[in-house]
Amino acid sequence: MFKKILLAFSIVLIVLVVWQWPLINYGARMGLGQLKIIWGAKPVETFLKDPAFPDSLKTKLHLIEEIRKFAIDSLGLKDTENYKTLFDQRGQELMWVVQACGPFELKPKLWHFPVIGDLPYKGFFEKEKALAERKKLMDEKFDVSVRNPGGWSTLGWFTDPILSDMLKRSDGDLAGLIIHEMVHSTIFIKDNADFNENLASFIGDTASYNFLAHKYGKDAKQYMQYLHEDQDYRIYSRHILRGTIALDSLYHTFTDQEPFESKKEKKKWMIEKIVKSIDTLSLFEKRSTKTSNWLPNNTYFMSFHLYQSRQKDFSKEFNEKFKGNLKAYIEYLSERHPFL
Repeated sequence: MFKKILLAFSIVLIVLVVWQWPLINYGARMGLGQLKIIWGAKPVETFLKDPAFPDSLKTKLHLIEEIRKFAIDSLGLKDTENYKTLFDQRGQELMWVVQACGPFELKPKLWHFPVIGDLPYKGFFEKEKALAERKKLMDEKFDVSVRNPGGWSTLGWFTDPILSDMLKRSDGDLAGLIIHEMVHSTIFIKDNADFNENLASFIGDTASYNFLAHKYGKDAKQYMQYLHEDQDYRIYSRHILRGTIALDSLYHTFTDQEPFESKKEKKKWMIEKIVKSIDTLSLFEKRSTKTSNWLPNNTYFMSFHLYQSRQKDFSKEFNEKFKGNLKAYIEYLSERHPFL
């Protein structure tokens, strides 16, 4: 009887492995890639004690520890072992994230993963694998983009190190990134990337002001630099989101009978119009598009939707219900939306 049960179990296991082999293979590659980074990371103290490590970067490492402490003590984010080690990228990119979207619709392609559910992006630690995925999707007529993220959260599956390229960021930008990723380790809803990324962006951006005011004061150059950077980004984001609405309206006028090339030309015209009008924005640091041939595709607009489309909703709830108390707001969200 035991042999029959073992045989049946083995057959079921083999069928499951064959059926889910692409996902198993992908998961193994991603796990190995993350482990290589963890194994290559060293405790922050090692770099702080190294006389050859630049003092300017040591200052950034101390700053990250202050950001962590602020996020835990003043915001109530989960205390983990993240950002206590440093991985030296040596100027190399580590991860490539693929996003895809229909050519005439603003609906992202979703990839399904165990536990965390559907996500509108797929990461790779091997560039050739990301490019192969891009080619496959482009052959299927998707709009596709490949980008290098400045950081990512493994949601507690691994210990997330500081990446050396993070140390190139301004103080406010660095605070926003660290807090954004720490939010993911505190509040994360399965199958709801739009909520997760928008919320992490809102808390990261808002908390950066609080941290900089706490550390330097509101008149400090670090605070003012972040204020200008953030306000520029918000103005730019709103412009791109308005462009998203315009594109969506255009796509809804398309019919199955309309030739593909006709749709393609109308799409190009609309995107060109959106990009050219960037020059009209009132920014602290102007972005000129007059000499640029850059033209984004649907994934660019969907990325802004993923990270920025719900900022007004969170801001309204935060200010009206919690009167600007970010710790109370995070506590409320954590109770309402238990982690995974």
